[in-house]
Amino acid sequence: MTGGFFITGTDTGVGKTWATVALMRHLQHQGSSVLGMKPVAAGCTLNDGQWQSADARLLQENGSLAVDYRCINPYALKAAVSPHIAAAQADCTVKMEEILRNYYHLRSLADIVLVEGAGGWLAPLNEHQDIADLAAALELPVILVVAIRLGCINHARLSHQAILASGQFCAGWIAVCSEQNMLAREQNIKTIRHALDAPMLGILPYTHHPDFNFLSKHLQITL
Repeated sequence: MTGGFFITGTDTGVGKTWATVALMRHLQHQGSSVLGMKPVAAGCTLNDGQWQSADARLLQENGSLAVDYRCINPYALKAAVSPHIAAAQADCTVKMEEILRNYYHLRSLADIVLVEGAGGWLAPLNEHQDIADLAAALELPVILVVAIRLGCINHARLSHQAILASGQFCAGWIAVCSEQNMLAREQNIKTIRHALDAPMLGILPYTHHPDFNFLSKHLQITL
């Protein structure tokens, strides 16, 4: 049994967090204890004197166990920009060893830890490392989240190629129907299925407000 997955996306704002929480619920329904982690988050807001990410809080709230926020999101950055720029503006540097320390703590508490990246596969974390380096350091199989919208075929193929070029294993991909009236939605999904040498793990339907139990039923993954 794998100890978890690294969740990346074709870009920022593609539905990684919703897909991650739906996957958390799916695995919990199979009897596993599951925690989520978002090591680096930009665009955070103050909450009781602490910078926090709405996405990271959602992962925290849906975990099988109560865990301190800072362990789930050790780098909560104010500016809604690329993580390396947001960190520089906050006068800090994202350090891989700090992320790994918190990840291993979470791993000691639960059967499975789902780690959500920031932005896309090659989004920089600091001057020398990016999301691909983080996934490699965690040694987790990768799940790619694809927003089904205009341009998604190109974005999905490029991201998948980049994952493989980084030497990482792509365990599958999830389609997120992010646009209510997407033209040729089914044809786009079919094209991506044929283009990627990785299983499709599910299609999350379009929704304004997520019902994660409902969304979890649209995933197919068994550990």
